[in-house]
Amino acid sequence: MTDYEAVIGIETHVELMTDSKMFCGCPVDFGEAPNTTTCPVCLGLPGAMPVPNAEAMEGILKIGTALDCEVAEISYFHRKNYFYPDLPKNYQISQYDVPICHDGSIAIDVGGEPTRIGITRVHMEEDTGKSIHMGGGGRIHDAEYSLLDFNRSGVPLVEIVTEPDIRSAEQARAYGAELQRIVRTLGVSDARLEEGSMRFDANISVRPADDPVLGTRAEIKNVNSLRSLQRAVAFEIDRQIELIESGGTVVQETRHWNEETGKTTSMRSKEESEDYRYFQEPDLVPIEVSAEWRDAVMAALPELPAARRSRYQGLGVDARVAGVLVEADELGALFEEAMAAGGDPRLIGNWLSGEAVAWSRAENTAVGASPLSAQHLVDLAAMVADSTLSASAAKQVLGGVLGGEGSPAEVAEARDLVQISDSGVIEAAVDEVLVAHPDAVEGIRGGDMKPIGFLVGQVMRSTGGKADPKQVQQLIRDKTAG
Repeated sequence: MTDYEAVIGIETHVELMTDSKMFCGCPVDFGEAPNTTTCPVCLGLPGAMPVPNAEAMEGILKIGTALDCEVAEISYFHRKNYFYPDLPKNYQISQYDVPICHDGSIAIDVGGEPTRIGITRVHMEEDTGKSIHMGGGGRIHDAEYSLLDFNRSGVPLVEIVTEPDIRSAEQARAYGAELQRIVRTLGVSDARLEEGSMRFDANISVRPADDPVLGTRAEIKNVNSLRSLQRAVAFEIDRQIELIESGGTVVQETRHWNEETGKTTSMRSKEESEDYRYFQEPDLVPIEVSAEWRDAVMAALPELPAARRSRYQGLGVDARVAGVLVEADELGALFEEAMAAGGDPRLIGNWLSGEAVAWSRAENTAVGASPLSAQHLVDLAAMVADSTLSASAAKQVLGGVLGGEGSPAEVAEARDLVQISDSGVIEAAVDEVLVAHPDAVEGIRGGDMKPIGFLVGQVMRSTGGKADPKQVQQLIRDKTAG
């Protein structure tokens, strides 16, 4: 059987969070009644003239700069001509051969294998209106009729196009997740996939592994979750391989992903750029991006996700934990505040990514909505450091703090988890256990260290888990030496 390689490129549309639309002053507000945030410009009425939104241009420059793109000194808007009911002008103002940002990249890591995905272009366009298909499950081919809402028409929309560098469904998901993190960190969009403010189109083809020639691609449109992106890409790869193996031919087309069936289905033949009859937008002047503007955008960028993960790992935090802290804003904020207060990075990072996340899932409550504070974490780490609490007891105390039982000290006292600090009491417990298990003592003295763990367990059991296990182990070693 032939060994096939998938070749995948992803186009991502990101709606920007601006006060007004891309080419007019209508507010960007998705909660209003249909067709109430519109004007002659976004409805495409004769004589209406577009004016570019400066805030939106700032947003796309932030995205392009964060993706390490080159920024064009001069960029142009074009008309992308096609007919669809939710496109009132019968063309979309977009960019074609001179995008504002181009030739960047984004780094991902799947299974410990780092990969760099090339970014072909980042360009600005306007969003379309929204078609609402009534009846038949909301799909156009089964609908009784359709309604049009033009509130979304003209919303600033950034399109980010990759090189065909992605080779698996897992890489596709990792790319989508990292891009979403970057966009959210920049604060230019909420990037909510479930609400459509960020959505993916995946272009997929397969070829024999050693063949340099690209296969025929199919495009899956408007995928709106990371899980769906991975599933859709995986299905399409398998579909194309099975089709080729059975003697069929992959056709260039646009396909729809059905979340319920877990399959893609054909929608229409795939258009080429010439089908859109691009030409330069006559109502808009070229956009000039000065060196001063580029430098100002670069200087104002926040710390990006990859840099944060690297910084956290530099503090001794595990790579997986660093990823969790960067992924969840509220956990990252708690971690940052705790570090500023002198907390133990590794211990606090592990608690936040472990016990705190587990508590949040079990209670179906955000950690940020709990009483847990950064100071609580610092105090708890200090209690472990000075042997007031054992590591296992600290996890129990953290659960109590999350549940609203009080400060770490209060929870530890109430749950009777404070470790025994009287060395005389601990030594007496060790002596008692050694007397009760002479065979284990003789084994240790004979060079067999395995019984030490057993004896430590016996002491912990006799003290109700309150003895410092490190201190217990050292006492056992000292008393059985020789």
